[in-house]
Amino acid sequence: MARLLPENERALAPFRAEIDALDAQMVELLARRFEVVKHVIAVKKAEGLAALLPERVEDVVEKVSAAAETKGVPPELAEKLWRVLIQWVVDYENERLG
Repeated sequence: MARLLPENERALAPFRAEIDALDAQMVELLARRFEVVKHVIAVKKAEGLAALLPERVEDVVEKVSAAAETKGVPPELAEKLWRVLIQWVVDYENERLG
């Protein structure tokens, strides 16, 4: 149920709605990325590869940071977010590669 906003917050409502919609899209993209991770785990297991491939981590972070910068997003934010995401995925893979 939607709550009533105080008078001084009503101007934020359309922006909040847009952020909520963007958050939902981001979760959808994370779900798609996670499906790919499941396939990566299968390949790593079959090929005897480690969960952490440091050169790949740096390649991904570099690409994302550069792409962020071209879109006006602080590259430091992109780097921080992706490093957290990657570390979570590496931990997840390690649990499954055991």
